Amino acid sequence: MIAAVFPVILVAAALHATWNAIIRGGEDRGLMTALVTGAAAAIAMVGLPFLPAPARLSWPFLAGSAILSISYYGLVAWTYRVAEMSRTYPLMRGAAPLLVAIASTTILDEPLRWQAWCGVAVVCAGILGVAGNPLRSLDKGAGLALLNAVVIAGYTMVDGAGVRQSGSAAAYTLWIFLLTGIPLTSWAIMRRGQVFRAYLGRHWRLGIVGGASTTASYGLALWVMTLVPVAIVAALRETAILFGVLISIVFLREPVGLRRTIAAMLIAAGAALLRAS
Repeated sequence: MIAAVFPVILVAAALHATWNAIIRGGEDRGLMTALVTGAAAAIAMVGLPFLPAPARLSWPFLAGSAILSISYYGLVAWTYRVAEMSRTYPLMRGAAPLLVAIASTTILDEPLRWQAWCGVAVVCAGILGVAGNPLRSLDKGAGLALLNAVVIAGYTMVDGAGVRQSGSAAAYTLWIFLLTGIPLTSWAIMRRGQVFRAYLGRHWRLGIVGGASTTASYGLALWVMTLVPVAIVAALRETAILFGVLISIVFLREPVGLRRTIAAMLIAAGAALLRAS
C-alpha cells in the first residue's frame, strides 16, 4: 500500500515546498501568508457546495485543526521574516515526524514495524542535518521553527484522526482551509487594509498558485492518512525538504553546502526505507 501511495505523497511534498517558497520570496511575508490562505479559503468556498458535509464526529477535530493551522501559518510568516528557508524549513518540518511517530503509536494505537522506525529515524536525521545545529542561531528563526514543529505534529495528529471520522477527505480538507483562511485574511484587511489591497493587486497570481498548492498538498496527505498509518505519511511527506532545498538554491539564491546535500540524500534513503516497510 505504501508503494502505491508513494508518488502521491511526493506530489504533495513538492506542492508544499512550492507554497512555502512563495511566502519566503514575498516582499511582505505576513501579507503573502494572508494572500495564500485567502486564496485557499476562496477555493474551499467554490468546492464545498459540491461535496457532502463532514460527519458530525469530525467537527471537534476540525475546530482544533483550524486553531492549530492559524498558529502554524502565523509562525511560518514570522519565521521567514527572520531567517532563510533553506535552514528553517528543514528544521520545522524535520522534528515533526518523530513527534508524530511517537504520538501515533501511543495515542492512535498504530504500531510501526522496526523497518518503519528505521526509516523515520533516518529521515529525521537527514532533515536535522540539513538544518544544522539549531542552538547556534536561535535568534535567527530556529526557535520559531522548532516551536512550529510542535504545532505541525499537533495538527497532523488531530487531522489524522479527524479525517477518518469525516467520511469525506476532500470536504474535511476544504473546511480546514475555509476556517483558517477567513480569520487570517480578515486580520490583514482590518490591520493593513489599504496596503493589503495594493499587495493583492500586485501579487494575486502568486496568491492563487500558493492557495492551490497548499490546498492540494494537504488534501492529498489527508487522503493518504485514511489508507496508511499517520506516522508513515508524516515522515514521507517531509521529503518536501528535498524540493525545498532545491527551490532555495535555484529560485531564492540561498547558499546550500555539502553538508546539507549529504543530509538531503539521507532523507531520500529514509523515504526509501519507509516505502519498503
